Amino acid sequence: MRTGMTAPAPKPWIAAIAPYVPGRATADDGRRVVKLSSNENPLGTPDTAREAYRGAATELERYPDASAAELRAALAAHYGIEADRIVYGTGSDEVLHLAAGAFAGVGDEIIHVRYGFAVYDIATRRVGAVPVVAPDRDYATDVDAILARVTERTKVIFVANPNNPTGTYTSREDIARLHAALPRDVLLVIDQAYTEYLDPEDDDGALALARTEPNVLVTRTFSKIFGLAAERIGWGYASPAIIDAMHRIRAPFSFGIGAQRAAIAALDAHDFIAASRDHNRTWRGWFERQIAALSNHGLRAVPSKANFVMVLFEGALTAGAAYQALMAAGYATRWLPGQGLAHGLRITIGAEADMRAVAEILRTEAERAG
Repeated sequence: MRTGMTAPAPKPWIAAIAPYVPGRATADDGRRVVKLSSNENPLGTPDTAREAYRGAATELERYPDASAAELRAALAAHYGIEADRIVYGTGSDEVLHLAAGAFAGVGDEIIHVRYGFAVYDIATRRVGAVPVVAPDRDYATDVDAILARVTERTKVIFVANPNNPTGTYTSREDIARLHAALPRDVLLVIDQAYTEYLDPEDDDGALALARTEPNVLVTRTFSKIFGLAAERIGWGYASPAIIDAMHRIRAPFSFGIGAQRAAIAALDAHDFIAASRDHNRTWRGWFERQIAALSNHGLRAVPSKANFVMVLFEGALTAGAAYQALMAAGYATRWLPGQGLAHGLRITIGAEADMRAVAEILRTEAERAG
């Protein structure tokens, strides 16, 4: 009989995980605020996707199609890829977890960049692997720094493009260079949650790389430009062997009938997608110019290709003070001191009125701080 234990104990690597903290939607006093903290689409959801979702209400007593066959066929047709090489999950978060779970274990190493998506560290530690952090190059992914940290224990590398939370972009040439220098038994995961916000000339070639190479996984989501964050729909594309391994540990019913129908409809909402991209390009550029005008007060915007801007506070006004001032005025942004970004705020590109208000609050606070 075992003695000395009073309760079940988690594995030590589980206890070491810093829980994910989502973007806030309310103030400390419970007030609803304008949410510029989770990179949601300010234009909402395509009408056709809403209608498709409502139509699924007549089938709520049924389990969804566990193979997501119709959605995989729609994705294959939309992107020109093979349906049987698609894995899906509850948001691209689950797909990232599947990649770590299928290809890394206790004592293995998984590399991600210093200012990367918090889920990379969680997915790594969850399987008992060791997170290896590669330094950035002025808040952007440094391919050489990643390659310098590859060892015999490296199993997976997570790279977001555009990067979250900094918004920086890694060129097609650098992605190809990174892959070419990796051992064939290292899985390169290219997280493209924000890829639809890129201009066509900024295609990083990730899907083409995954089509021909056996060690590349591309992940995407319907949470951003497609406006379906509430339904948590993510997917990945890779070689048959990688997809087979991930399917073996995937939950059988990752998302519901309504989510699948809405996602299929959203893929064809071309006007909505174009309008979302145009709005983001216009107001991201405008907001970056407003921040540039405050450079003499120590504010700086990291050049972004996503639907948010990382604003750095390098003068008298601190990021914490700016965060509190914005929250007091009814605007929630993302302050990430736990990720080494105590000096920055990630601010989602919202509606025109909201971007103008946020810019004015930052100007007022910066001038007041001196």
